[in-house]
Amino acid sequence: MNIPRPEYPRPQFVRSAWLCLNGEWQFEIDAANSGLERGLLDRELQQRILVPFCPESSLSGVSNQDFMLAVWYRRVVEIPVEWAGQQVLLHFQAADYDTTIWIDGKEVGRHRGGFTPFTCNLGMLAGESVTIVVRVRDNTKGPQPRGKQSQRYHDWGCFYTRTTGIWQTVWMEPIPRIALRRPRITPDVANSLLRLEQPITNNAAGLRLRAMLSDDHGVITTVETVADLDLTPRLDLPIPMERRRLWSPEDPHLYDLEISLIDAAGKIVDTARSYGGLRSISIDGHAVKINGKNVFQRLVLDQGYYPDGVLTAPTDEALKHDIELSLAAGFNGARLHQKVFEERFLYHADKLGYLVWGEFPDWGSADERVPDQDDHVFSATFITQWLEELERDYSHPSLIGWCGINESFYDLQEGITNLDDVIRGMFLAAKAMDTSRPILDASGYAHRVPETDIYDAHDYLTGDDFWKEYQEYQERHSYLGESKAFTNLRNGHVMSLPYANQPYFVSEFGGLWWKANAQPGDQTTSWGYGQAPPSQEEFYKRFQALCDTLLHNPYMFGYCYTQLTDVSVEQNGLFTFDRQEKFETSRLRAIQSRTAAMEKLDM
Repeated sequence: MNIPRPEYPRPQFVRSAWLCLNGEWQFEIDAANSGLERGLLDRELQQRILVPFCPESSLSGVSNQDFMLAVWYRRVVEIPVEWAGQQVLLHFQAADYDTTIWIDGKEVGRHRGGFTPFTCNLGMLAGESVTIVVRVRDNTKGPQPRGKQSQRYHDWGCFYTRTTGIWQTVWMEPIPRIALRRPRITPDVANSLLRLEQPITNNAAGLRLRAMLSDDHGVITTVETVADLDLTPRLDLPIPMERRRLWSPEDPHLYDLEISLIDAAGKIVDTARSYGGLRSISIDGHAVKINGKNVFQRLVLDQGYYPDGVLTAPTDEALKHDIELSLAAGFNGARLHQKVFEERFLYHADKLGYLVWGEFPDWGSADERVPDQDDHVFSATFITQWLEELERDYSHPSLIGWCGINESFYDLQEGITNLDDVIRGMFLAAKAMDTSRPILDASGYAHRVPETDIYDAHDYLTGDDFWKEYQEYQERHSYLGESKAFTNLRNGHVMSLPYANQPYFVSEFGGLWWKANAQPGDQTTSWGYGQAPPSQEEFYKRFQALCDTLLHNPYMFGYCYTQLTDVSVEQNGLFTFDRQEKFETSRLRAIQSRTAAMEKLDM
């Protein structure tokens, strides 16, 4: 049997030795979460599943879309003899939601959170045969970050098929006792260098760190420093002007990086490959600039669902293909919505010059407020997974902004709740982890952090109503305190703190419903925003009117159209759920190709 998703899962920190554990595992559904008491840890499991696909998906071979409080996995693995003298790491790129791992009946690790990677150190096991047992519990009724996963049996509205258990690659690799950890690579265009921060697992006297930067023409520079004085040694890798190429959507140039850890005797004890892009992000008035230039961000909302894999792309090529579809339709980037995308998606974005905004799938993180009490109860993994996402994706040049919360509801007339603390905490966490990118405190509705770098709105108006909201010729100061776009009204109540003249974009708009022969009514079978256009020609007119409104506004640095593909019953995509054309891609591209007013400011 061919191994599904066999590609290396961590493309920005690559070691040569590794073992992919995707493929057939023993599997059993534990509907009542009683499996530990019933002895599932110690016996063969009754079913089979194809990892890394979740049991809800058809690709898994299970196709069970009912609620599953727990699922179990079991597999015997032969550890390569060649890994002798090294520690074995067992990696899970993602499993939803509460994971426990046993090796030969002994618990070796736990992780809570459905979207971010985690690792178990198994110690010295080269040449041994080990039995891996994994239990993943997923009680979707309580407060936990779940993004767009449905809490009902069926898909409905903008909530889709659940994901339970393992849904990204499982793999192993050997490392020495003193080893490299994931690096942080920060571009510094002003000083023409890449800055490398390289944590290590342990330390020893005489250790040195070496980094070699290359491009297609060969080695550019090799830099070395002592590594036994700091927890995280740092190196600056200068790039001379004759070898300098800035990463941009037009020229997504990447530099290769080889990192080595050297002991006191001059022996290389660990080495890994990485890459980086030299690009800057800055804010100048209402503009968000890339490499000092206005680049209007023509973004599309991408939710990353697949009809056969649910949250997991069926192939690595499918990840790349989604970006290619978007680029062909005239977009230059995406808002990665309510999902931590597979890291290989970001790798392809890096290679293709595709701008992306990272987002945390926060929906479901809080319970409903108790009457007469101010505070919500939030899942603790709300912040821990956010920090894990920030750490995982920090070094990708395609990632140009962060947002930790989507569509928080707030009513200033009700007074302060702990939602203020959570929004501010997520914002400050991102600021502490990453000073190189702008942070949006919350996308749509309630902006609660006065110093947020970016301000936005979600607006599904159409026609003249949309134009009036954002028209170019209205004096800007005259609508700051009056327009719904800046006060974020809901049911007549103001939800946001006053707008402070930050860069602004409409981060959700459009969502035009189009399905051939669709009939208005039951949203359990098909729906989109507003009344469906009566014809494709009418769709093109509405799409152009919406895009023109925002392209024409000199205070807009970008927009994000909803959405790239249909997702289940939400049929407002520019492509079908199975990635077929609904419209002429070239025509969508032509509509978006006009120079934006913000871009003209550079001319």
